[in-house]
Amino acid sequence: MRLTVFADGASRGNPGPSAIGASIRDGDGLELATVSQRTGIGTNNQAEYRAALEGVRKARQLGATAIDLRLDSELVVRQLSGLYRVRNAALKALFTALLQELEATGPYTVGHVPRARNARADALANAALDAKVLD
Repeated sequence: MRLTVFADGASRGNPGPSAIGASIRDGDGLELATVSQRTGIGTNNQAEYRAALEGVRKARQLGATAIDLRLDSELVVRQLSGLYRVRNAALKALFTALLQELEATGPYTVGHVPRARNARADALANAALDAKVLD
């Protein structure tokens, strides 16, 4: 089953309090599950990677055999696509963990989406930062 993971991270302070959000959708666009949680202190880029990682893990739990990962972070997309090198030590570990999760799932794609198309994941990340529950 091919699932799409829309993921977004948020950090206030950079580094500062951070949170992640992800929306996992089926081929018809139906939302099957979400992730919305605080992740402690971190940078925005760390939050972006953590959001993608937890979104992919949730998709695998749902039985995904292929994943389309969509992010509004051009940096993370370009690093995952091999266009940019990962130089930051803290990001290298997250990058490696995310690639392992993606490869363990099966075929995958990684793509950039405009912020407007990632609004649900953004709302989930900000809800966690604001300690609100969002259905």
